[in-house]
Amino acid sequence: GVSGELCIGGRGLARGYLNKPEETEKRFTEDPFVPGERMYRTGDAVKWLEDGRLEYIGRIDQQVKIRGFRIELSEIEVQLTRLSEVQEAVVTDIEDAYGNKALCGYVVADEQLDTESLARKLAQTLPDYMVPAFWVQLDELPVTANGKVDRRALPQPDVEAQTAEYKAPRTETEQLLADIWQEVLGIDRIGISDNFFALGGDSIKGIQMASRLQQHGWKLEMKDLFQHPTIGEISAYVQWADDQPIDQNPVEGEVTLT
Repeated sequence: GVSGELCIGGRGLARGYLNKPEETEKRFTEDPFVPGERMYRTGDAVKWLEDGRLEYIGRIDQQVKIRGFRIELSEIEVQLTRLSEVQEAVVTDIEDAYGNKALCGYVVADEQLDTESLARKLAQTLPDYMVPAFWVQLDELPVTANGKVDRRALPQPDVEAQTAEYKAPRTETEQLLADIWQEVLGIDRIGISDNFFALGGDSIKGIQMASRLQQHGWKLEMKDLFQHPTIGEISAYVQWADDQPIDQNPVEGEVTLT
């Protein structure tokens, strides 16, 4: 059940890559299980099932780190292709308008897709940090001469066009949230339509934001932030801390926070 890299050894192992000594040295390494022998590192991530079969997960070199989370891009692609409106899909990492790493989904479909709807459907099966912040719809995916998806030929998304248009805070609560977000995220201007996680926020920064909010007499639960990641949406879920009573008799060993 534990994922790892698939390696191949034995009598049938090739000598290496023809006229590619650097690639040969990288892929054909010493076999740690059989002294004196070599093995081939495929770069494929797999896991062993209870019945002895190997289940292919994806390419190891397709793992990326977004907001502190290590993500297997193929897992997102699998969930995307399970959606009835999507024919093919590829996910890559890019830099957003703020210089932060973000996910971009490339999809092929017969009709024009509603990317917000795609994101909502993905959020039902994947954690928020695995839902692409940017999207590109293509007529077909670019492929290499051997038929594999050519990720280097994928077009760059229009990051600025897909970044939320600035909308100023309208209420005292929205202004307070905007001020705290700017402090925690280190961004000069944040509007009520900006997505906390697309701006580089993560669970740790979310806790910092909630702590600062509590200092002003308000409280926010993290689950609300994950479900409603913009100031415009989350302002309705912020409550006075005094609205919720503190448990005066908590179970020994537990800490009750409000």
